[in-house]
Amino acid sequence: MKMKLSSLHHGSTASLSLPGFIIFFINLPIHNLESAQFTVIGPNQPVTAIVGEDIVLSCHLSPPMSAENMEVRWFRSHYSFLVHRYRDGKDQTENQMPEYTGRTEFLKDGIRNGSVALRLHNIRPTDEGRYVCYFESTSFYKDAHMELKVAALGAAPLISVEGYQDGGIRVVCRSAGWYPEPEVFWRGLTGQHVPLLSERKFQGANGLFETETSIIITETSNQNISCSIRSTLLKQEKESRIYVAELFFPKKSPWIAILCTILLIQLFFIGLLIYRLKTKEMKAAEYRWRDCLTEAERVTLDPNTANPYLIISTDGKRVRLEGTDQELLANHEGFSYSPCVLASEGFTSGRHYWGVEVGSKGGWAVGVARESVRRKEGVVMLNPEEGIWAVERQWWGQFWALTSPMTRLSLSRKPEKIRVSLDYEEGLVEFFNADNVKPFYAFPLASFTGEKIFPFFRVGGAGAQLRLCP
Repeated sequence: MKMKLSSLHHGSTASLSLPGFIIFFINLPIHNLESAQFTVIGPNQPVTAIVGEDIVLSCHLSPPMSAENMEVRWFRSHYSFLVHRYRDGKDQTENQMPEYTGRTEFLKDGIRNGSVALRLHNIRPTDEGRYVCYFESTSFYKDAHMELKVAALGAAPLISVEGYQDGGIRVVCRSAGWYPEPEVFWRGLTGQHVPLLSERKFQGANGLFETETSIIITETSNQNISCSIRSTLLKQEKESRIYVAELFFPKKSPWIAILCTILLIQLFFIGLLIYRLKTKEMKAAEYRWRDCLTEAERVTLDPNTANPYLIISTDGKRVRLEGTDQELLANHEGFSYSPCVLASEGFTSGRHYWGVEVGSKGGWAVGVARESVRRKEGVVMLNPEEGIWAVERQWWGQFWALTSPMTRLSLSRKPEKIRVSLDYEEGLVEFFNADNVKPFYAFPLASFTGEKIFPFFRVGGAGAQLRLCP
């Protein structure tokens, strides 16, 4: 069977067989697909944008063809990091990265020739980086990569004189609003570089850099100096200059040595005066202690109340902890289980005080106790409920008031001599450091209910020893 078809080439006619007709239509889509291939071309050099201004990123198709029915997408390093999207003849920014919301504008005046551009408004330092211009047709896609550099030219340097340092004058240069991190130079009048004393650069919340550098200038160095801050990307710099007159530099004078000598002499006499005052104060404190003790009760220790492990001196003034034999332990009438002892003298009225040298070793407790305090029925609990009002030093050095529960005492000065004061009618028991007029602890008011009250002592720990004064 023969068919006649008009040739598409050169307007000629030819007779084709049926197989030839089929082959022609099979090859036709392939020809159209090949004709739809393209290349995307963008800037071959990095594009530089200024912070706060706008920038246009452009790209186009080669060979030129209409992109009206294509998808055009701008994204960052990954396909999902969408900057702007054009599809179906309109902008689609629903999935746009939040930082680009309201800041992108798709320019499509030349879209019929495959030329498009993206305008970014109000450039920020975070916009810097790689961008991809992507085209996609129904049968083909291609993209082009481009680099965006961001720069900001900061404020002119502010130079200030901060004061005297290291025999010269410290001068500081400050500036803000730079991107990327700038270079800072100090130069003399002839352009030579001046060495830095310090340099500090930091990036603010807006992504821009601030700088602060300082130098020391002396009378013999160049007093006419400038501070220059240079953008490494824009190759531009801003400069400020200052001149420090000789009048402001410190002058050396023989009077300085004289004044220093006078100052040293004054410091010597002031130190001597302070030493003498402290010595006088210490002696006065000692006199106050002695004067106080001359009117104190002449208290002695009662061996009949002492724990058998306590050794009391023959004059009844000293007591220490030491071992004893079982026979004495079985026959004694004093404290059985606690290393305690009472004084021979008790009080049923009036105000009384006595002194005790407690030293700085071992553990001890001093205070007052009721006559009826338990002595033989187990370990004595040292608290007011048991009829004892006392303070103690534990063997590792901590001080406590034996309340219930105990109260820790924070003493700035560790006492070695203690004055115990008893006011029977007021129910007041106070404890004084030897040379202080104020007590370091006072028990809340107690009621002694007509019972005789005795000075109370406990000795515990190696090296501990108590001595009554006088």
